[in-house]
Order: sequence, then structure tokens, then C-alpha cells
Amino acid sequence: MLRVAVATLGCKVNHYESAGIVEELEAQGFSVVPFTSQADLYIVNTCTITAKTDFQSRQLVRRAYRTNPSASIIVTGCYAQIAPQELAALPGVRMVAGTEMKERLPGIIQGISGEGQRIDVGDISPKRPFSDLPVTRFPGQTRAYLKVQDGCNAFCSYCIIPYARGRSRSLPEGDAIRRIHTMTQAGHREIILTGICLGAYGRDLPSPTDLLGLLEKIEQYTDLERLRISSLNPTDISDKMIDHLQGSKRLCRHLHLSLQSGDDRILGLMRRNYTTGQVADLVARLQTAIPEIAIGMDVITGFPGEGEEEFQNTARFIENISLAYLHVFPYSRRPGTIASSLPDQVMKSVSKERAAILRDIGGRKRIAFNSGVLGKKLSVLVEGTGDKETGWMKGFSDNYVPVLVPEGDPSLANHIVPVTGDRMIKEKVVGRIITDG
Repeated sequence: MLRVAVATLGCKVNHYESAGIVEELEAQGFSVVPFTSQADLYIVNTCTITAKTDFQSRQLVRRAYRTNPSASIIVTGCYAQIAPQELAALPGVRMVAGTEMKERLPGIIQGISGEGQRIDVGDISPKRPFSDLPVTRFPGQTRAYLKVQDGCNAFCSYCIIPYARGRSRSLPEGDAIRRIHTMTQAGHREIILTGICLGAYGRDLPSPTDLLGLLEKIEQYTDLERLRISSLNPTDISDKMIDHLQGSKRLCRHLHLSLQSGDDRILGLMRRNYTTGQVADLVARLQTAIPEIAIGMDVITGFPGEGEEEFQNTARFIENISLAYLHVFPYSRRPGTIASSLPDQVMKSVSKERAAILRDIGGRKRIAFNSGVLGKKLSVLVEGTGDKETGWMKGFSDNYVPVLVPEGDPSLANHIVPVTGDRMIKEKVVGRIITDG
């Protein structure tokens, strides 16, 4: 039996696609083993969002080669699409497969070891059908992902992903409903809708729709208990979307927004189609309509042209807006993007210093938001693994607060339980299960 190991870097879409590869390999009778163990074939599903993820992808390839120098290594994913020759030069690499080849990998790996090196990376720019390996379950996870959208048409000046993923395309609504039925039957109580540019969902379909239309159909035609939405652009959230979030009993009170900068001039250079004033207004409307909604944001430091004034504008914006958490990324120069050739490139050391400042602000905001649920009732999906520091059961509330459950027992795993926030341990809330009487 051929032993295959799979490693994944990057976004939820990448992890969904790796899960599809693994599921199909197991269905065909392959033995899927941990990436750190001896395997006959290694698959590395790469990410190229930053230079750091490029480095990490190469490190995974080298780790596989050290573990078993005689094994075949297949490299796929976004980095493989963008720079196939770089990866083909690494020891042990038998095949470099572009992003559109992922769904074909389970059907072609049998013959890989008997061939010479193969590079199969095509032009991703033409309009293509939705590429998919269906996933029916995520073993060991309470929450499942469902990829409903791929690609991006925005071409923000800093982003390489449209060149690695191609144009926006969507999973038809009926297929999404069927996938959710299958995942709920497999025991998943929460599903996270994910995509590269999720807010563009449905525009490319023969009968155009949008993300709100998909959400409405999921709630109407499935028994899914909790539905969570992954990252959106601020312009993706309409008044109708807010109204739906406000009235829904199953949509999680949690949104993650791609802010990227708190300075309007930098937003313009990034080719983002909104202003900080529009974002502030959106956050205010969301919090008025949906009390205790968790709003997270992405932000980039050190974008070309970001001087001290622009950075201070971003820091003040983050300080003054209500957030549950913040994800901070130092700018990474991606060859081939507009931003890579802009003047006034910022030194990496400065970008990292600014990132540390914003992470400190984000950490304080996370603690403040999580502390705000103390004494209140939370709906917590309990996970099956213990907290590393305490050994207690843990989970997440619908508004994305990490909750520890000291009196929990293994039978609570994968159940949604009512909990009262009792006290804090670092950023986590210690909860007390609410029982009748």
C-alpha cells in the first residue's frame, strides 16, 4: 500500500483542498500518514501570500526529502503556480502541479515515481470552471470548511493571489446545499463558508446570485446548527446583509474584514475601493444592529509610501475603532505586482517594528472584547481536545470568544452548550455550564 503524506500552508481554501485530496486518496486505498513519518510520496500544498510562506514551502519540501530521500515529492498550490522552476530545482521534487491540477492529483500519483520530472502548470488567467474535490468530513474537527468561491478579480496592488488562483468562480448553490447536508450528516455542527474573495460569490454563475442569497438558502434548506463566514471586504456587507445577520438564529455573530490600512492615501495606493470613514461607519452600523458582534480585521504595515504619518493614522484608527481582534502582516514584496515597483519601499525592520506596535494594540483589544462577555450567556461549541495549558475542555462561542470549560467531560465534545463567562485566564474566558435549575 502506497504511503502518502500531505502538508498544507496558507488559507482555509488551501486546507479545504488538501482535505479533499486526502479523502480521495483514502477512498482509492492509499495509506495517508503524518507528514513527519516515512512515506513513499509527499504532497506539499504551498502558499505564496508572502515571502515567508514561500520559504516555509521550500522548507517542507526539504523536510520531506530528509525524511525519505527515495520518496517522490509533488509540490502544488499557489507558489507552485507562480514559481514552478524554483520548486522543481529542489531535491526530490518529481512533479510541480499548478493550482488547477490539484483535483487531478489523486488520479495520477500512481505513475509519478516511474516518470522523469514533470511540470504541469498552465495559464490560470482565462475563465475556468470551479475546481473542486468534494469534502464530506473533517475527521477530528468540530468545525468544517466549505469552499464555495475561488479566485479573485480585484487585483489589489500588493496581492499575487489573482495570478496564482485566476478569476473569480463559484460553487453552484445546489451543490453547496448538498455538501452541507453531507457534512451535517457526518456530525459537523458548524461550517465555515470560505473563498479567496468570498464576497464575489455567485456573480459568475449562469443564474447570478450573491453571498446573501446563498446564506438564505442554506438556512432555509439545511439543518445546520451554526454557520460562520470567513473573510470579507468592507464593501461586501450591504444593509440587507446586516439585516439578515441581525435576524438570523444560526449565523455566527462574527465577521472578519480585510481593512489593510487605516490611512486613506495608502488604501488608494493599495487599490482598495473604500475609505476609512466608510469602514468606521460600517462597524458602527454592525454593532448597533448586532450587539456583541466580534469584528476582526487584517492590516498590513510597511506598504510602499507608508511614512510615519500614514502609520500613525493607521494606529489611531485601530485604537479608536471597536474590534475583537487584529491580524497584522508586514508588507511582503511580491514580484509581478504593481506595489513591487512603487517608489518609497519601506525597510523591513521598520515594517516589523510597526507590526509589533499594532499587534500590541490588537492584543489589548482582544482582552477587552473577551472580558466583555463575563457574566453573560454564551453558546459554545465544545471541541474534543483539551487546552494545552490547563487540560480543560475548550471551544468557541458564536462570537468567536475562546472559552475554557473546567467541568467539561469528553461527552461534551462536538456539542453546543450554554455557558456563562466566569473569569479570564490570559485571553481566554473560563465558562460555567448552565444547567436546568
